[in-house]
Amino acid sequence: MAKVTHEMTIMEVLKMDPGVAPIFMKHGLHCLGCPGATMESIHDAGLVHGIDVDILVNELNQYLETSA
Repeated sequence: MAKVTHEMTIMEVLKMDPGVAPIFMKHGLHCLGCPGATMESIHDAGLVHGIDVDILVNELNQYLETSA
């Protein structure tokens, strides 16, 4: 199974499994359909929104591991 990394875009992760949407929203990334979701990395989005990206990426990977 592929792992989520800091360099991936939000849209790349959403395409892996749309069920991750609530995790992004829980961390304050509500604009999942905006152009930034397709262009900027999770790392960059985290910097802009003041999010701990390590925690976000870990939660995303935990979700994907349990939903497989």
